[in-house]
Amino acid sequence: MKHYEVEILDAKTKDKLCFLDKVEPNATIGEIKSMFHKSHPQWYPARQSIRLDAKGKSLKDEDVLQHLPVGTTATFYFRDLGAQISWVTVFLTEYTGPLVIYLMFYFRVPFIYTPKYDFTTSKHWVVHLACMCHSFHYVKRLLETLFVHRFSHGTMPLRNIFKNCTYYWGFAAWMAYYINHPLYTPPIYGEQQIRIALIIFLFCQIGNFSIHIALRNLRPPGSKTRKIPYPTKNPFTWIFLLVSCPNYTYELGSWLGFTLMTQCLPVAFFTLVGFIQMTVWAKGKHRSYLKEFRDYPPLRSPILPFIL
Repeated sequence: MKHYEVEILDAKTKDKLCFLDKVEPNATIGEIKSMFHKSHPQWYPARQSIRLDAKGKSLKDEDVLQHLPVGTTATFYFRDLGAQISWVTVFLTEYTGPLVIYLMFYFRVPFIYTPKYDFTTSKHWVVHLACMCHSFHYVKRLLETLFVHRFSHGTMPLRNIFKNCTYYWGFAAWMAYYINHPLYTPPIYGEQQIRIALIIFLFCQIGNFSIHIALRNLRPPGSKTRKIPYPTKNPFTWIFLLVSCPNYTYELGSWLGFTLMTQCLPVAFFTLVGFIQMTVWAKGKHRSYLKEFRDYPPLRSPILPFIL
């Protein structure tokens, strides 16, 4: 069995960083990263980007050396991705913040509103309902992070967590300030509007959870295999017939319901910004499905059936 010689160069300077002798042909990029880490402990595998070309795309950890377009002396390029943090930690941090921040406004802790309103409660029942819905949403997200989601990528750059937390925490404070404000006025159409909004919210929360369960069941524990998601016996998953990323569709529906329930401009703005971002993610995932699976269902749209 022939062995490979692997040299790893800095993608920016082209300086030789590491030379690996007698590498097995069935070695994966993940294993090469581990070997590289032994000679350069400051660059643990999660922060390494190994590429065939200095300006090319990162190779996957599961790529096998002998299946790559390289000779018996393989040259790879290394780029430092920076300090990494696990996705579980990211999500727990992102979602705990809005939960706690919203409750601070709901209970009207001191220094938020004027002193006479400290630790008082709103006279409008929709404010209490909104707090329960908002809290339910983020508790659900936290529990899904711990017990449902399986991540194809274990980490993300540490610097991103500050941007993400600013987004989630900032919007939570903005929404909570107005919804729990002593001068808040309830929706113009009263109970009927609130009840319809609650039905939409709960329906979409159940739908979102159903999609997350269906996606989890596609990937065995510890695996990174990707399959085409299809509807299951659960009616909430039948939307897979028309949409590639129905978890985003249901997420949008939840926030539309919350917007209708509270009739609050900051909530509407958060819903709009979230919709734009989810559309970007959905289009990217839809393109990757089309590229990876030749038999991918042609009727599906990224996020909104027949529209977007």
